[in-house]
Amino acid sequence: MQVSETTNDGLKRGYEITITGDELAAKVDEKLAEAQPEIEMKGFRKGKVPMALLKKQFGQRLLGEAMQESVDGAMGKHFEESGDRPAFQPEVKMTNEDWKEGDDVVVDLSYEALPEIPEADFSTIKLEKLVVKPEEEAVDEALKNLAESAQNFTDREEGAAAQDGDQVVIDFLGKVDGEPFEGGAAEDYPLVLGSNSFIPGFEEQLVGAKAGDAPEVKVSFPEEYQAAHLAGKDAVFECTVKAVKAPEAAEIDDELAKKFGSEDLEALKGQIRERLEAEYNGAGRAVMKRKLLDALDDLVKFDLPPSLVDAEAKQIAHQLWHEENPDVEGHDHPEVEPTDEHRKLAERRVRLGLLLAELGRQNEIQVSDAELTQAIMNQARQYPGQERQFFEFAQQNAEFRQQLQAPIFEDKVVDHVFGQADVTEKEVSKAELEKAVEELEDE
Repeated sequence: MQVSETTNDGLKRGYEITITGDELAAKVDEKLAEAQPEIEMKGFRKGKVPMALLKKQFGQRLLGEAMQESVDGAMGKHFEESGDRPAFQPEVKMTNEDWKEGDDVVVDLSYEALPEIPEADFSTIKLEKLVVKPEEEAVDEALKNLAESAQNFTDREEGAAAQDGDQVVIDFLGKVDGEPFEGGAAEDYPLVLGSNSFIPGFEEQLVGAKAGDAPEVKVSFPEEYQAAHLAGKDAVFECTVKAVKAPEAAEIDDELAKKFGSEDLEALKGQIRERLEAEYNGAGRAVMKRKLLDALDDLVKFDLPPSLVDAEAKQIAHQLWHEENPDVEGHDHPEVEPTDEHRKLAERRVRLGLLLAELGRQNEIQVSDAELTQAIMNQARQYPGQERQFFEFAQQNAEFRQQLQAPIFEDKVVDHVFGQADVTEKEVSKAELEKAVEELEDE
C-alpha cells in the first residue's frame, strides 16, 4: 500500500492511496481462512471445504469488504501518523473506474485539516466581574410580587361593576346552533377577567357586569381549537353573574412565607436574597464571558477551515432571514446568500469554537453523566406530566444529548480560562448591571 501527497494548500490536504491487487487478494484469503472452520457445504464436513471452492463461492462478496477495510485502514493509519484531524468527513473517491479483479485500487483522499492552535498566555487577559449585592428595595419588590401572586378576592360593594383583574363567579351554559355541547356548562365558576383562560373574547364581554346580571356572551371558537367538532363554530354562552370580587394582595407576613414553603418571613427574605444573588451572579458572569470571548478572539489567531466558515455563515444567514420573516416556517424559500457581515461573525464563532474545543481536549475537560442527566431533568421540567417521556426521548437521541452537552462543556472550559485570567471584582448597582447586559444584547 502506497500513500502519496497530491495537495498541501493551507489546510487543504489531498492524498493518493494505492492498494495493490496482491494486497487485496491476500486480504480475501485471510478472511476465507478465518471463516473456513465454521463453513458447512454439501458433500464436505464442517471446516473441510477446500479453499478454492470457498473462493469461488464467496470471493467476490468478500472482495468488496476487503477493499473497504483496506481503504479505511489506510486512512486510519494516515491520520494516526500525520496527526491530522479532518474538519469534515473526508471525501474518498476511487479513480480507476475501469477496475477489475486483480488490478490495483487507486483512491483519492481529500479533506480540510483542523488547524494547529497556538498556545496563549491567558494571564494577560484582564477581566472585571460585576458584583451586585441585593438591596432591600429589591427584596421588598419581590415580596410584593409574591403577595400579589397569592392574592385573595373579596366581594365588591353591592351593584359594583366588574373590572379587568376582578374575579366573577358565574354559572354558564354554552350552545352551538342552539344546542348545548359537552363541557360547555359550569356552576359557581370563579373566572379572573383578563386571565385569558377562556375563549378569546369571552372575558372582555363580562367587564362591566354586576352581580345578578345575566349576559349572553357571543364568541367564535378558534379554527385550531382542540375539540375538532367545535373548531371555527359560533357559540352563545348564557351566563349568570353571582358575585363580583376585587383582588386583594396577601399580607406580607409569616403566613405568606409559609405559603411559599418558608418557616417565617425572615426565612423567606433570605431565600429571596439568595435567588437575587444567583440572578445577579448569572448576569455578571454572562457579561464577563462575553468580554473573555472578545479577548480570546483578539489574542489567538490561526487559519480557519473554509468549509467550516462557509457552513457557519450559511447557517447564520438562514437563521437571521427567518427572524426577519417569522411568517415563513418552512425552508422552501430562495437560498439566502451570506453577506460579509455574516462571514465575519462566522469566522469569530468558528475560531472560538475550535479554540474552546482544543482547550477542553488538552485539559481533559469532560461533561459527566451526572451533569448531563441534570441538564435533561431541567429540560424535562418544562413539560409537566410528560417528564418520563421526555427523559426517554433524550436517552435514545444522541444528537439531542449532544445539544445539551455542548453549552455545559463550553461553560466548563470558560471557567478554566477564568481561573487563569486576571479577574478583579467591581461592585456595581443593579441598574449598571442591567445596562451592561443590554449592551451585550445590542452587539
